[in-house]
Amino acid sequence: MEILKEILNRRSIRKFQDKQVEDDVIKKILHAAMQAPSANNEQPWEFIVVKNKDTLLKMTEIHPYAKMLKEAAIAIIVCGDLKKEISKGRWVQDCSAATENLLLEVVHQGLGAVWVGVHPNKEREEPLKRLFNLPDNIIPLCIIPIGYPAEEKEYENRFKEERIHFEKW
Repeated sequence: MEILKEILNRRSIRKFQDKQVEDDVIKKILHAAMQAPSANNEQPWEFIVVKNKDTLLKMTEIHPYAKMLKEAAIAIIVCGDLKKEISKGRWVQDCSAATENLLLEVVHQGLGAVWVGVHPNKEREEPLKRLFNLPDNIIPLCIIPIGYPAEEKEYENRFKEERIHFEKW
């Protein structure tokens, strides 16, 4: 396994080819997401897979920074289920870990994606909840537009030795 390769090559992709993502690939992406660690192993995540172009377009009207959904093959909305919370307030961390796993598997599958934040912005959460008929206990954390990349982004070295502290500040 060369997980470092996926980590270093993961970039925010906002332009996509007009090409569908196969169902078996979507399942692999979701499998990776659900392997994430979570507090008390509560696994509070739920996922909405959106393929319908009309729905993707409606989502661009809800979120001002999600215009790339017009070109995306699919979107996955990562949600937290408050009823599954054992460790109160940890659902955001747990679902964020699932999202990162998802993004790394996207790269591994030769796809591109970008993390579009929703929570804690109520002006984005509430319209999404209405659009997808989400119950009160389900909170959308983020939208991940996914597709075959129509852009390439170069590696950016973000390693900063000065941000590493041993034993004390």
